[in-house]
Amino acid sequence: MLAAERGAAANTLAAYRRDLEGAEHLIGDLATADRAGLARLGQCWADLAPSTVARKASALRQFYGFLLDEKLRADDPSPALPRPAPRRRLPKILSHAEVEALFAQVELEAESARPETLRLLALLELLYGSGLRATELVALPLAAVPRDAPLLTVTGKGSQQRMVPVSGRARQALSRWLAVRPDGGRFLFPSRGKHLTRIRLFQLIKDLAGRAGIDPGKVSPHVLRHAFATHLLEGGADLRVLQTLLGHADIATTQIYTHVASDRLREVVQTRHPLARRPKGS
Repeated sequence: MLAAERGAAANTLAAYRRDLEGAEHLIGDLATADRAGLARLGQCWADLAPSTVARKASALRQFYGFLLDEKLRADDPSPALPRPAPRRRLPKILSHAEVEALFAQVELEAESARPETLRLLALLELLYGSGLRATELVALPLAAVPRDAPLLTVTGKGSQQRMVPVSGRARQALSRWLAVRPDGGRFLFPSRGKHLTRIRLFQLIKDLAGRAGIDPGKVSPHVLRHAFATHLLEGGADLRVLQTLLGHADIATTQIYTHVASDRLREVVQTRHPLARRPKGS
């Protein structure tokens, strides 16, 4: 159902499977579990973060909703599941100086023109310059690379496609990578007959951070996506535009990036509000 009706991606399906199998390991057959059994899950999950408990409980609620819709159960025991109120954490981001340090390091290494250094430069340009998710980036087909238009066709969550801009810098980095890219394969970043894995991308970015003098624990592909979004907002980007660029279905997800510096917020009010342009005493 998740795959056919909702178009859920493979990673989403795997996450639901892990949550359901984990719950079944704790209380037995989920299809026949009663409210008492589900209530025990709350005790088993007591040491988990509220956000993790909320995710696991959501997976089970959707499972029992499916059973009801398909007439496989006549009752719904899911109200016995815990309902934590998770506090959404602000995303980790990098400062402008840290991003500049990453690019200074990768551009220095790319001067050697070795394929691995040119590939890393192209990866970094697309992570920070276009805000791609790690999965979207590594799975980019070669056909997605623009020939003339400065836009990239990306397939995101739920197999939803969107167009994202590609900067002149990124296009130049892609051109350099394509000149040394191994022949064959349909992916932009091929590896062993398929494409570069998310885990390998994660490792490459952390290793680069270490060489740039930045704590590797602060840097990941998703942190670069957060930096892309936050720095755009700081520069005055519209929230709706950012929602489109990031591929968020709900703007509430995008609104978490509004944690910009207080001086930036004051500056916007002082320079953009109509009263700011009225002479004093008028």
